[in-house]
Amino acid sequence: MTVVGVDVATAGVRAFAVGDDGSVRATASAPLPAPVRDESGRSEQDARSWWPAVEAVLCRVTAEAGPVRAVAVSATSGTIVAVDDRGEPLGPALMYDDRRGADDNAKAAAVGAQRWRELGMSVSPTAALGRINWLRRAFPGAAGVRHTPDLIGEKLLGRPVATDSSHALKSGYDPLREEWAAEVFDFGVDWLPEVVRPTTVLGELPRAVAGLPQGCLVVAGMTDGCAGQLATGAVTPGRFVGILGTTYVLKGVTEQLVRDPSGAMYSHRHPDGWWLPGGASNTGGEAVAGVPNLAHLDEAAARLGPARVVAYPLKRAGERFPFVTPDARGFVLGEPRDEVELHRARLEGVAFVERLALERLRELGVPVSGPLVAAGGGSRSPLWTRIRATVNGMDLRISPQAETGYGAAMLAAAAVLPGGLTEAAEMISGEETLIEPDPAERDALEENYERFKGELLSRGWI
Repeated sequence: MTVVGVDVATAGVRAFAVGDDGSVRATASAPLPAPVRDESGRSEQDARSWWPAVEAVLCRVTAEAGPVRAVAVSATSGTIVAVDDRGEPLGPALMYDDRRGADDNAKAAAVGAQRWRELGMSVSPTAALGRINWLRRAFPGAAGVRHTPDLIGEKLLGRPVATDSSHALKSGYDPLREEWAAEVFDFGVDWLPEVVRPTTVLGELPRAVAGLPQGCLVVAGMTDGCAGQLATGAVTPGRFVGILGTTYVLKGVTEQLVRDPSGAMYSHRHPDGWWLPGGASNTGGEAVAGVPNLAHLDEAAARLGPARVVAYPLKRAGERFPFVTPDARGFVLGEPRDEVELHRARLEGVAFVERLALERLRELGVPVSGPLVAAGGGSRSPLWTRIRATVNGMDLRISPQAETGYGAAMLAAAAVLPGGLTEAAEMISGEETLIEPDPAERDALEENYERFKGELLSRGWI
């Protein structure tokens, strides 16, 4: 059996063909035009570019991997477009960070306040539900609104398809009641697509298309963040993954819905009915972005040992996880002796954010079973991963897989396998690496963490 996962990201499309042994049989990628952004908060992309790019990568992976049993699509959360009655875009897609619905989102936050409290989530200025209201006014003759995977699914099956509850979450879908939050829209919800759970079969291809054979199953996917989590194997309650990319993201699985009054963490619905709580910091790998001779600095910082200074390497204003503080700013406590010590302090600072996030989970009554899975580009640094393990007092398991497209392929496999997503996770192939805490650095890092946390407390951020 071969399944395919497609990741429609901001910069391009990537597809993974995965065999029943979990091996990647083929990959392909194609670029997308850069989003158009301006200071007013506009952020848009040509939605007509999505299908040609998806078609191209599907043709390439299927030519190499052979017949495909099922396909699923993942994309950025909250990217939407208005379409006509043929499913064709009427204008550009409004991206996940477009702010044209900010006023509508403020109203929706107030009108649906009780619902959002029950869901343990907040409505941000960039939430898709406000942009849906904006699109309805901007395109009064539109047949409806589509998320990225909906548009691709319609191209594959030749008819409108349901959206999945993951991509619909920030569009105003209530995964607890499994209904649209009708009260927050300025129109009837009949303008919105039907919603199903991820891994639901949306249909069978009525004819061969883009290298996929007739009868191939089209399966409901999940957002890029969720699919990336699933690719690491964090699919059962108690399992969490710390993804250290440009920003730091913590995601996991719980049996019950986690309600975070601060709004720093919110939950998607797991395909099996569990919950996927998670949050994303504004710091992370960008703390060392653009640093020259990074490998050399890592080697020198490893020899140095724990820094004498403490850093919070926040490069932009405001923090959103593990605490919500619009006024947060980065800081360095003390004077670093050189660039090596400053580099070491930044690595430790991101690890302190991760520990604070794990402590926040435990405060909310969420059990975290070790080892913590580590993924993302930052997890390729042996020094950084060892610092994280030592700061958290927990083994870290480096995931052999963390690609969104691989996670989408798992969702496709889950629709075919009797054991669903749990069985699909057993397919994951690749060599795992376990990183243990360093006892020699534990006390010094503990002291630095307490200084870090004390500074956050003194500034009123936590």
